[in-house]
Amino acid sequence: MNLNNRNFVRGLCLMAIALGFGGISFNYTMGELSRSGPGLFPLIVSSFLFIIGVLTVVRAHFVDPVPLDYSVKNIAIILVSLVGFSVLSQYVNMILGIVFLVFCSTLAGTSYSLLRNVKIAIGLVAVAFAFKQFLGLSLPLY
Repeated sequence: MNLNNRNFVRGLCLMAIALGFGGISFNYTMGELSRSGPGLFPLIVSSFLFIIGVLTVVRAHFVDPVPLDYSVKNIAIILVSLVGFSVLSQYVNMILGIVFLVFCSTLAGTSYSLLRNVKIAIGLVAVAFAFKQFLGLSLPLY
């Protein structure tokens, strides 16, 4: 067990998140596959996430280890982008929040592409519109 291997730690984090959400899903009724309850979908998704985490941990033993490194600056950028998204979505509108999230969070990456950011922002806004139109969610898009 090497906690300095990025792939190994990634798999452990995926499994921990899956166990957390999978455990919470048992607070709701499961139902059956033909008539699912509110806890079935989170349980299925968290089960798949747990399997991906297990496969990542197993794979980490067979590939060359990648050292785990992190930057406090990058963590701060991601946190600022998430807080900015929530504040802008709450007080202005969600479209501006999505655009801010995409453009701010990509500052933490190793490369920055304006065209890629525009494409990602357009795709996320389209997903938000689809959720509002087809699922009837009340998202503050305007």
